[in-house]
Amino acid sequence: MGTALDSREDQIAEVLDRLHDEYPDTTISLNFSNRLELLVAVVLSAQCTDERVNKVTADLFEKYQSVEDYATVDQEELAEDLNSVTYYNNKAEYIRTAAGKLIDEHDGEVPDTMSELTDLPGVGRKTANVVLQHGHDIVEGVVVDTHVQRLTRRLGITEAKRPEAIEEELMEIAQDGEWQQLTHLFISHGRAVCTARNPDCGACVLEDLCPSSKQDSEVDLASGEEWSA
Repeated sequence: MGTALDSREDQIAEVLDRLHDEYPDTTISLNFSNRLELLVAVVLSAQCTDERVNKVTADLFEKYQSVEDYATVDQEELAEDLNSVTYYNNKAEYIRTAAGKLIDEHDGEVPDTMSELTDLPGVGRKTANVVLQHGHDIVEGVVVDTHVQRLTRRLGITEAKRPEAIEEELMEIAQDGEWQQLTHLFISHGRAVCTARNPDCGACVLEDLCPSSKQDSEVDLASGEEWSA
């Protein structure tokens, strides 16, 4: 590990500078054309790849074009339409129930506050942050997905494990103007280089900043386990 920085604020700034250069055009990879579609897509993306979600929503968004469509469909029919995503029965229930709540409490519109969004079934803080950022242009937090969790721990930026705790730390040390893009940059790097099982440390633009680099360390700080030979 070659480059030492004075603080976590300096570290995250340098990390983001390098990732901006590496992935200048990165953005959300879910396909959607309105706030309702965004909400549905993000609910479906929990523990499922965006690529798989996009394949499902290509047909789903043709069939279900209004909040009433989701609220009134038979749950078994909706589940069948979702059967190639993870936990499709649970997600069908979340989406159908949330749609009913949007009609009853929000005039059929997707709300624009964290508290109202997280009051919807199947919507946690991560999902709400995505909807606020990309549906309402409101940034009040950091979306912490599996890539952000892994990379922040692997880089030694945080020792926290819970997404909420990681988000709190990132909001303290990263400039608020970077909160939204931070997620996209970490996702892009996590997919391309810093993968969960076999990261390509030799090709990583962050290698000299990373205390988990296989070039210098025997331990992956993300998992706390030794690198396999």
